[in-house]
Amino acid sequence: MKLVENVSKQELARIKEIIGEAFITNELFHEFGMVEERRELVLKYMGIYVDYVYETGALYQNVDGTAFIGLEYSDKHAVLPKLKMLCRLIFAIPFRVMKKYLGHIKQIKDGNSRYTSQPHLATLMVCVSKDNQGKGYARGLVDFAKRMALEKHVPLLFDTDMKNYAEMYQHMGCELYNTQTASNGVTRYNLVWKDI
Repeated sequence: MKLVENVSKQELARIKEIIGEAFITNELFHEFGMVEERRELVLKYMGIYVDYVYETGALYQNVDGTAFIGLEYSDKHAVLPKLKMLCRLIFAIPFRVMKKYLGHIKQIKDGNSRYTSQPHLATLMVCVSKDNQGKGYARGLVDFAKRMALEKHVPLLFDTDMKNYAEMYQHMGCELYNTQTASNGVTRYNLVWKDI
């Protein structure tokens, strides 16, 4: 696994496409419409989010560039990049959609409060290209994150809005410790891995 840094615009665009495509069916984007109609908005949203993760030095990839993970240590306070991301999202996503989306995110965002008041490693995203899913790459990403958490002696946090991903993380040794459901029916699963 290596940090994604100093890549060309073309390479970053390729990474954004892979990650965006992987998130189109994610329940997080419920407000963006039915799966078949949300593609363009999800790709825009995830492109902006990937820029944020990349610019804060939190994006890692496997050797062949087909699997990615975002990992952010709690002592990093990326206030300016977060504000930049929010501004870009406001201009990229229709206001009515963004307003509903942020309203529902607010309902489920504090599920990790048990751990976020102490040093921790937050998983911002886990993504494997569609052609490489089911080959164990996700396990490699999670194992990499576990090693990083061990080195820092902190808990590793995962959030997902997909039940099957929550089950996958549990299968990899994470504890599901909280669920919250927004009024639109989207459930946030909060998981933690810690060396006991």
